Amino acid sequence: MKDILKYLATWKFWKELVIMTVGMAIAAAAVYYFMVPSKLVLGSISGLSIVVANVLDMVGIPVKVSWIVTAINAILLVMAWLLIGKEFGAKTVYTAMILGPLLDFWEWVCPYEKLIEPGLTSVMGDPLMDLIVFVLVVSISQTILFSINASTGGLDILAKIVNKYLHFDIGVSVTVAGAIICCTAFAINPFRMVVIGLVGTWLNGLALDYFMASVNRRKRICIISDENERIRVYIVNTLCRGCTLYDVHGGYSGASHTEIQALLTKDEFSSVMNFIKEQDIKAFITAGNVSEVYGLWNRHKNKVEK
Repeated sequence: MKDILKYLATWKFWKELVIMTVGMAIAAAAVYYFMVPSKLVLGSISGLSIVVANVLDMVGIPVKVSWIVTAINAILLVMAWLLIGKEFGAKTVYTAMILGPLLDFWEWVCPYEKLIEPGLTSVMGDPLMDLIVFVLVVSISQTILFSINASTGGLDILAKIVNKYLHFDIGVSVTVAGAIICCTAFAINPFRMVVIGLVGTWLNGLALDYFMASVNRRKRICIISDENERIRVYIVNTLCRGCTLYDVHGGYSGASHTEIQALLTKDEFSSVMNFIKEQDIKAFITAGNVSEVYGLWNRHKNKVEK
């Protein structure tokens, strides 16, 4: 209990809480303004909730989509607790349970009916445009959440359950669960809309990969110079980054040199290049993009005080 209270008092907890809330608010806006009006059903719990809400409305039981989202997520969280244990994490509990209330929040701020022009059936007026805007907005939201090791919950929980008991890869589990949810749209949508939903589910994965790669991208820089010590000192002391030194031999000249390799952010890479230019250091430099970094590389540079 003491450890929990200590964690709640940290800046990291409150910062991540704000980030999760903002990320989920963006996701809720995408669902409320682009999925709900057009009855666009993608492979997500929100899509399933739209189907359930419309089916219940057909039989004379009007229920808000936000209520169904909350109910389904609550059921999935209970299932995850019983079938998986604590694997899904407290962050997933929080993000899953605030999606429904945030849908109501956007309805209170600005009902989507006010944004639909006369003669149109959705905010963008065309299912394909609704799909494109939704995918872009929700992918940004997911990128924000994944950057702090959180998720939108819902389908992720279902995928973890399928992964654990049917032994499917987690990616396959998400795809299969999403495709099944898309197919439930046959209950309320014509064939064309179901196909658009399936395409949207696929595009969402591509867009998410793109945004995640952009956020996580780092520069691997390789430098060969007779003044490598000055460059090393700049990287370590000014940029507060580590680097690796290699003994290399020129295949043409046979001369021995020391190569410096470092992983840097884009800003740090620019700083190194400016330093080398301003100091008039003669160097041979190559650089490439790295989309994923694991291990001891710090996301935020922290200089070690001596």
